[in-house]
Amino acid sequence: MPTAAFAAAPDPPPATAVTARVAARPAPPILESVAARGGGAEHGPVRQVGEPTAYGPPVDAPVVDGYRPPSSPYGAGNRGWEYDTAPGAVVRAAGAGAVTFAGPVGGSFAVTVRHPDGRRTSYSYLTSVTVRAGDLVTRGDPVGLAGDRFHFGVRLGDTYVDPATLYRALRGRPRLVPIR
Repeated sequence: MPTAAFAAAPDPPPATAVTARVAARPAPPILESVAARGGGAEHGPVRQVGEPTAYGPPVDAPVVDGYRPPSSPYGAGNRGWEYDTAPGAVVRAAGAGAVTFAGPVGGSFAVTVRHPDGRRTSYSYLTSVTVRAGDLVTRGDPVGLAGDRFHFGVRLGDTYVDPATLYRALRGRPRLVPIR
């Protein structure tokens, strides 16, 4: 069984109680202020949900299984990208945001980060995590170590979207260049 790099959290309340509480209130805006949590000004100004967020890849590895949206909410598909990572590879936050979940899921570990633009990125099939819920991360900060496989997902609200949407602004018009 993988081990976590953080102290165990108390048992969560029953799912029905959590669901009722979450549904009863609107999501608060995320404010990034590392200075308010003891960090320095080098982390930049406070940003609020809705502002553009710069994203980078979570690992330095090729994508081996791309996004395949399911035909129904519970249908088969791939709700993100599977990367060809070596076990133990460092997984990094794709963008700045607040960690909303870090812990065990189905025999491995997972991390979810909510970003100022409202997207949530998820990092799954980790052998360990290096962050805790409530931590603020910047793009490139380590969030955990990859297991035998690594899955990266992106959600807008409760809907999974193609991770390529994070990088569309980085794409320009393709052009061929000579290889020397």
